Amino acid sequence: MTTPKWVTDDLAVAEQITADDVDALAASGFKSIICNRPDGESYGQPPRHEVEAVAGEHDIKFSYIPVISGQLTMEDIAAMSAALDELPKPILAYCRSGTRSIQLWGLASGVKGMPPEAIVAAGAAAGFDLSGVAGWLAQQH
Repeated sequence: MTTPKWVTDDLAVAEQITADDVDALAASGFKSIICNRPDGESYGQPPRHEVEAVAGEHDIKFSYIPVISGQLTMEDIAAMSAALDELPKPILAYCRSGTRSIQLWGLASGVKGMPPEAIVAAGAAAGFDLSGVAGWLAQQH
């Protein structure tokens, strides 16, 4: 079982999870899962539908917002923002390493007005460097 890294009171990120991990996530109280990893990205990667099926058995909402590493778009940010607003909390977002998920959170939060330094601090507390996210957000203003 991968260990979720809490970013906020409502969101944790994780590396790739499997269908077997969903039981523990449900027991931990997660109400929603966001998959930010495209199916078939690497050999041996569990298909999203397996995780989604077990999530459904636990009444955990599942959202699929696949992002190709290094190719985030404004549409991806908008989809993540909507999911973060609309899904029951707490939410677990995952990808290969957790990096894309936390970057999407940071970009969505920044577009909504969260100060870049707060985004970087939250990322650092979870073990991620979000200085690139802060730099991108600064260029948008």
